[in-house]
Amino acid sequence: MARFQYAYQKIVDLKTSEKSQAEWQLSVVIGKLNNEEQSLQQLRQERASWAERLGAASSQAVSLSELLAMQQYIEHLDSRVVHKLADVKKAEIAVEAGRRVLSDRMMDEKVWQKTKSNAHDRFRADMMVREQNELDEIATARFMYAAQ
Repeated sequence: MARFQYAYQKIVDLKTSEKSQAEWQLSVVIGKLNNEEQSLQQLRQERASWAERLGAASSQAVSLSELLAMQQYIEHLDSRVVHKLADVKKAEIAVEAGRRVLSDRMMDEKVWQKTKSNAHDRFRADMMVREQNELDEIATARFMYAAQ
């Protein structure tokens, strides 16, 4: 019996490889997003801690220069939070782009897999027709041989 060989198997393999690569790239950008969000959370916690220190220091006898230094550091942390928010937004955009690419790659792979499946179904149907024709010929030959 003949073996099924899909003429476009290399394309199917390429599409599968592209999908795997897109999955890997998406996991990388998701990891970067998680890192950015974690960094933002740490900055916010540090800012809250310094704001609490500033509040506590303002009720005690602390020099004005120390209070100003704390306030300036809190403002610096605020600017870092703003920059980190921009980084998080960029990472979110990269994740969305990665998801779209992965979705496209998955659709491509699915189309080629379906085409391969249809070709395999046609091959099997053709093979069944051939086998049935051979069986019919054998039955006819036996009938003719028995009739003689």
